[in-house]
Amino acid sequence: MTAPMPETTRSFLAALPAAQRQALEHLREVIIAAAPGAEEYIGYGIPAFRQDGALVSFGAARSHCAFYVQSPAVMEAHAAELAGLDTSKGTVRFTPDTPLPDALVARLVKARLAENAARQARKR
Repeated sequence: MTAPMPETTRSFLAALPAAQRQALEHLREVIIAAAPGAEEYIGYGIPAFRQDGALVSFGAARSHCAFYVQSPAVMEAHAAELAGLDTSKGTVRFTPDTPLPDALVARLVKARLAENAARQARKR
């Protein structure tokens, strides 16, 4: 039997072990500070943000937390800053003991904002 889908970020976070909850609450605060106009929602069962389209999201697995940048281009553009971190095409994985630097998260969020704004401008 699987756990029910969370309806809010608060319920998602409340279901996590304390260390993951605290790490992701902090990540959420950094995202909100970097993208104060973004709308928060639950997408695919995890907390997500959108502004001019999908922006970023975050989640938790048994052994790590994840920051979903959702853009291979942004990940590639910040490859030097991401070196040494556990990454894949659009994701940065971390543990509560080794959180992501706030400044890096903010830069990634702002890069996604710029990417989304440019895509919206091309549509007009």
